[in-house]
Amino acid sequence: MSGAGQVSGPAGHDDLEPVATLSSAAAAAEWKRIADRVEQANRAYHTEDAPEISDADYDALKRRLVEIEAQFPELAAEDSPTRQVGAAPSETFAKVRHAVRMLSLENAFAPDEIDDFDDRIRRYLNLGPDTALSYTAEPKIDGLSLSLRYENGVLRQAATRGDGETGENVTENARTVADIPEGLNGAPNVLEVRGEVYMSHEDFASLNARQAETGGKTFANPRNAAAGSLRQLDAKITASRPLRFFAYSWGELSEPLAGTQMGAVARLKALGFKTNPLTQECDGPKALMKVYTAIEQKRATLGYDIDGVVYKVNDLALQARLGFRSTTPRWAIAHKFPAELAWTRLEKIEIQVGRTGALSPVARLTPVTVGGVVVSNATLHNEDYIAGRDSKGNTIRDGKDIREGDWVQVYRAGDVIPKVADVDLTKRPVNAQPYVFPTTCPECESDAVREEGDAVRRCTGGLICPAQAVEKLKHFVSRGAFDIDGLGAKQIEMFYADDALPIKEPADIFTLARRDAANLTKLKNRDGFGEKSVSNLFQAIEDKRKIPLNRLIFALGIRHVGDSSANLIARHYGGWVAFESAMTAATIGEGPEWEDLLAVDGVGSVMAASLVNAFHQDAERASIDRLVAELDVQDVERPKTEGSPVAGKTVVFTGTLEKMTRAEAKARAEALGAKVSGSVSAKTDLVVAGPGAGSKAKQAEALGIEMIDEDAWLRLIGA
Repeated sequence: MSGAGQVSGPAGHDDLEPVATLSSAAAAAEWKRIADRVEQANRAYHTEDAPEISDADYDALKRRLVEIEAQFPELAAEDSPTRQVGAAPSETFAKVRHAVRMLSLENAFAPDEIDDFDDRIRRYLNLGPDTALSYTAEPKIDGLSLSLRYENGVLRQAATRGDGETGENVTENARTVADIPEGLNGAPNVLEVRGEVYMSHEDFASLNARQAETGGKTFANPRNAAAGSLRQLDAKITASRPLRFFAYSWGELSEPLAGTQMGAVARLKALGFKTNPLTQECDGPKALMKVYTAIEQKRATLGYDIDGVVYKVNDLALQARLGFRSTTPRWAIAHKFPAELAWTRLEKIEIQVGRTGALSPVARLTPVTVGGVVVSNATLHNEDYIAGRDSKGNTIRDGKDIREGDWVQVYRAGDVIPKVADVDLTKRPVNAQPYVFPTTCPECESDAVREEGDAVRRCTGGLICPAQAVEKLKHFVSRGAFDIDGLGAKQIEMFYADDALPIKEPADIFTLARRDAANLTKLKNRDGFGEKSVSNLFQAIEDKRKIPLNRLIFALGIRHVGDSSANLIARHYGGWVAFESAMTAATIGEGPEWEDLLAVDGVGSVMAASLVNAFHQDAERASIDRLVAELDVQDVERPKTEGSPVAGKTVVFTGTLEKMTRAEAKARAEALGAKVSGSVSAKTDLVVAGPGAGSKAKQAEALGIEMIDEDAWLRLIGA
């Protein structure tokens, strides 16, 4: 982890006040808050191998601390996170004091920062701009730093970096790593080799698959897997994990390895260590940037994770003259890649069919780590996006289309699905053909049509399309719908494909749960099911026969009808009989039932048409009727708007509610006839702000919207 950028996202706020305008008290308070967060992140990353924030957020926090300390030097205490390396070693392992400190590296994020790095070194050494100054450039491996101490050619000790001064003794675990030699021929009497323990993408995928099969812990990315594997109390577990090691540096030496960085790395390779073959010697910043670009382009094909390129002064005598700051060497810098961007190969375009029949193109990628997550798939949105245009026909990506085999740039923003941002036409295969979007469903071969004004092409097969049927069933048992314990997406797929105990439509779930001997016997002999788990599943299904109207409406998976809309519709009609009768009698575009449906707050003509259509298509209506025959649909209490102080008002809850959950607050407001919104706008009537209220409270204040606390809200509604 490292340090730059602006504090935003989960680590902070987008609207931080400029440091120059902070008062001393405000600066001290913010410094304390961020310092505590950085220390917590250090423990999670270095000690617990369970990062809580992304590298980008961590970098932003560290940069903000540096900015505050530059403006308010009195805050730059000796124990500041800006003056620390890593985190204190775990109490689980014996301690090792490093003879030579293991420091971190200064970070750079832009080309001009590399020019500044070169200028600083030249000024420090009193070298003119025309004096030759050689550097090395090597990939920055995203793994766990490790120090290996050899005495008379024999491995005596292995230690993690820890806090830079003291690390953890992991000698027995390190002996199990194939890339780490037990003995060396021709080495100095004392040789401390430093490098990075890592795991390849292929080995990472295999390890996670084995862990999942045995019910063990799976890892978010190769770095976590490598760190967690090396820091096991049982070396046998470490030995079972596919760890690797790159050597790139050294600590204590009884004699020099060479006169240059390149020479010393070559010596380590000759002694039997794996060194990175992409390491190059460069003459100046322009040459460094050229290597940076080349390595970034190769990033996805390396088979292991890197998060930047490290530059070092090549001459070791100059390194000695330059020396160290408190936590970083002056003669080296890490040029980090953009946190949420990476280039990789698009291997194949596949079409997935959703519950509403939408044909969604998905890019299958050569796996690459983006923002701390291994990405192997990305959304391609729709056929227009693939062709290089938006839904209105305007060009995007300069009109570049996307083809199988292309070299593409992938990005993530927070936790959203990865997307393809750009295409490198210089690397397009000569035989790459424009992608032809299918006009028939790949699952059922029904026509796939694109209605006027719709960006998506949809399968017309309806319930005869297995993909739509499976996705509808998955939605039916999802958390906001029936939420049946023990019956998730995986089980739905299994039952749908089973001819002996099939679930082809929602009613089949409740037919399955009838506790006859045949069903019990068939199910308890399957993988993953025993007599107790079958009994638990049947009971969970029975418990959901009684269901509120709003959850049933949402569970039906009718296009355009979401959770909030289902609540509004259910409160409008009150019960199943009234709702079903209205939908049956309604005619799209005319009649009192149609007008009554449009009168529901939040229901427009598109959603209304979807609702009416669902009850007028013979197959879908028959499926709904079979389901309802198995259920006890509970009425939903209509809002008691008479005398309600919030009837018809739009309310926003923000911050922490201390006397009720957010879900309870929303339900009570809606029961009183209020509309609860997740954002503040000019249409908002009231904001209920608890502790920690942030941008929404500021926006409400700017718009002059009434704002009250939780206690005032409870008094207002008479609770």
